[in-house]
Amino acid sequence: MNVMLAAALLFLAQVPGPQVLTFFSPVDDTDQPYGLYLPKDYNEAKKWPLVISLHGATSNHRLNLRRVFGQGNRAGESDSEATRYWPTMKDIDMIVATPLARGTMGYQGIAEDDVYRVLDDVKKRFSIDEDRVYLTGLSMGGGGSLWLSLTKPDVWAAVAAVCPAPPLGTDALAGNALNLPVKLFQGDQDPLVPVAQTRRWAETFLKLGVRGEYVEYPGVRHNSWDKAYADGSIFDWFAPLKRERDPERVRYLSANPRYRAAYWVELDSFTPGTLASIDAVRSGAAVEVSTANLDGFTLKRKVSRVVIDGQKLNAQSMSFTRVNGKWREGRAAAPSKWKGPISEVTAKRHIYVYGTADDPATEELARRRAEAQGLTNWSILPRQPLLLTLAAMADREVTEKELAQSNLVLLGDARTNSLIAKYAADLPLTLKPGAADYTLVTITRTRDREIAVVTGKPISFAPRPFTPNPLANDYVLLRAGETAASGFFTRDWKPTQTLPDVVEVH
Repeated sequence: MNVMLAAALLFLAQVPGPQVLTFFSPVDDTDQPYGLYLPKDYNEAKKWPLVISLHGATSNHRLNLRRVFGQGNRAGESDSEATRYWPTMKDIDMIVATPLARGTMGYQGIAEDDVYRVLDDVKKRFSIDEDRVYLTGLSMGGGGSLWLSLTKPDVWAAVAAVCPAPPLGTDALAGNALNLPVKLFQGDQDPLVPVAQTRRWAETFLKLGVRGEYVEYPGVRHNSWDKAYADGSIFDWFAPLKRERDPERVRYLSANPRYRAAYWVELDSFTPGTLASIDAVRSGAAVEVSTANLDGFTLKRKVSRVVIDGQKLNAQSMSFTRVNGKWREGRAAAPSKWKGPISEVTAKRHIYVYGTADDPATEELARRRAEAQGLTNWSILPRQPLLLTLAAMADREVTEKELAQSNLVLLGDARTNSLIAKYAADLPLTLKPGAADYTLVTITRTRDREIAVVTGKPISFAPRPFTPNPLANDYVLLRAGETAASGFFTRDWKPTQTLPDVVEVH
């Protein structure tokens, strides 16, 4: 019966044309939708190109599948009306997938994970050419396409960003596109994404030697996708491009341990929050490497000679570490404890846990429960809630199974929350008693799971696209809702700044 059901589902998933499929997300145990276009001549015997397209703010996967084919709304038609049916779409020899990625939350964290799960789901269902996987997006999705392609450039064959509004910090990674063709589109009268911003991106790519193209539309406002995607023309630009699997030169930058490898280089050791970089050029049996803020790396291609920052070494293990300012062979030691930032805790499956250890009165217990439940609502547009279901529970309700499977956001202190008491020895910072106007959010040094502790009045954990994210730090101290201090921990878990005396440093 199971075999028959699987066969039936496979058949349904291979109906040509536009449609909606789902994948299962372990982040919140839900089925998440994505749009899909399947060519009418699709067959398993052939490897097919795949285009992943990311929607803009207030949009969705169904509308975006229309947009990328150049099919805008009809005259006088609202987005809601356009969502209800599929127009006739150009027949192309590509598969196209359009993630919902929860809605309007940008393309980092959980939404970013969704995009890669869509990519994996399409690869499982269909015969995909791994060297012809393309990425595009408009507005918020254009910014997301830059973020995803620059953090993992070796996944994609090319990227096309339309009036892109990227997350803050994306520009520092522009050099990662060295082996990735990039095309930018922008209207010069865009009131939401300034034309000067996209021009700077184009200039930066040019200076860095990236194979970039820039198309600017005179008189066009924020709907530049109408021209960029007209008649499905973006597919024609993608068609001849293939992924560079094994480039002679790799340039890779990262400030987050989540992103640590591309092509044939891997960053083994650097300080999170500090931009580390490697520029490796291979010539025959030799590699010349330049680094910045990097203490260890591995080359995934065998060579016999390596020059690192002017220092010559013989290559045996292909891993190198910096000791007392000098490079030597050997793999850099892994950090003894997991290290943030806070946003990594909420980028995966996680639970908001309120305390009951002090046996609070009924009214106080209800208040704590309401605070925790409030943090599970990440929607920033009331009329368009995110398709996201997060859990809040009392400390006594958290099972060993949940502890093993979930990250934790712990609310309260060691007196009120038994789980904070459990991990108290791993807290690098605590808020002193009586600091009523303050809120402290910090990661812990524990390695068996990723934990954030919120002492004081809880703050919003909802991602805010296009705005600074204070949770992109290892710790945040707020006073009356305003950031009083934020930053990263050093390798010995000390804050990178002197904190107000309301904070105890351990």
